[in-house]
Amino acid sequence: MTEVRASGRRRFLRILLLLLAAYGLWLVFQWLRYGQPPRGGEKADPLEVVGVYHIHTRHSDGAGEPETIARKAARQGLDFVIFTDHGNPNPAALSLRKRQGSLLVLAGSEISVNRGHLVALGFEVPPQPFSSQAEEAALQVSRSGGFTVIAHPYSKVRWSWGEHAGYRGIEILSGDTMLRSNWARALPSLPLLLFAHRLPLLRLLAYPERNLRRWDELCRSHTVYAFFSCDAHLLYGPLLSLLHLHVLLPRPLPEDYPEARTMINTALREGRFYNCVAAAAPGHGFRFWGESGQGRIAMGGTAELTPDTLLHIRVPESAASQWRLLRDGEPVLNSEQKTQAYLPLQTGVFRVEVFLRERTYLSPDCPWILSNPIFFRNKTT
Repeated sequence: MTEVRASGRRRFLRILLLLLAAYGLWLVFQWLRYGQPPRGGEKADPLEVVGVYHIHTRHSDGAGEPETIARKAARQGLDFVIFTDHGNPNPAALSLRKRQGSLLVLAGSEISVNRGHLVALGFEVPPQPFSSQAEEAALQVSRSGGFTVIAHPYSKVRWSWGEHAGYRGIEILSGDTMLRSNWARALPSLPLLLFAHRLPLLRLLAYPERNLRRWDELCRSHTVYAFFSCDAHLLYGPLLSLLHLHVLLPRPLPEDYPEARTMINTALREGRFYNCVAAAAPGHGFRFWGESGQGRIAMGGTAELTPDTLLHIRVPESAASQWRLLRDGEPVLNSEQKTQAYLPLQTGVFRVEVFLRERTYLSPDCPWILSNPIFFRNKTT
């Protein structure tokens, strides 16, 4: 009997070792196939700057020192990073606003209000704390020169929807939300964090249908912009490479910090930026704009629709992709062309989703690039 048991244990160990070896080979295969850094897309346009939004530091519930996080961001070639520590506002976090080498450190605050969490950006320090009532807090932030973004509307502290109070943004993809919702998808590739940290993080991302549907609903009557949110509390190095904002400027950033900070905050407030899953592939060079006899219509802008209006889409050459143009949340054009023009025949809210169609760890139904809209309104709207 003892010999039978010993034989059974040996058989079990052999099977276990074979399974571990097969798993190890699978990890190596994933690393060799997908683990190379994203290619192409080098920054060449001084009017396009790239950064990361929604970072927590030790000044609230984050684990990292702000200076260390900023150094990691600079090493990754980012132009700016936005700290959003909890507070109403958070004075310690706001004191971090400065230029650290080539990196612009911006800071706002994530405010806990009765409807959920509201991120305040671009404001000057107010004379009194922001209200815990969402509508009043949004008004106070606006009076202080800033604007607000609804944070992770369907996770953690969920947003309770009421009358729109001038919120300028809504988070569509959130690193922390995806970790909480889709952690099981990343478990098989978790050891790759040691060698190719992008891969497990990419497995967390899925099509954010609920967030996009709510955003489209809001945009029918309000001007609201989409934000890809890092929402990092730790693992700063990997997360800083995951979700990027590409901000389009009217002129290159100046050396003067207050002026440069104002330029970025103004572009974010006006929707002159697009979102990119940068860990899958660099997104430099995407453009979405309109033209008519009345002039150029920037992404994020609102205009009257005229018979000669054309929408222009240009996607990066560096990656195989497919994109779609949506009006009020419904697709009106699908294409694989790198540049294309479209004649809109009806008013509405137009935006672009771009999907990778090459070898990638990113789910094929998760947008690689998400534009902000161009709004064509009736004069009475």
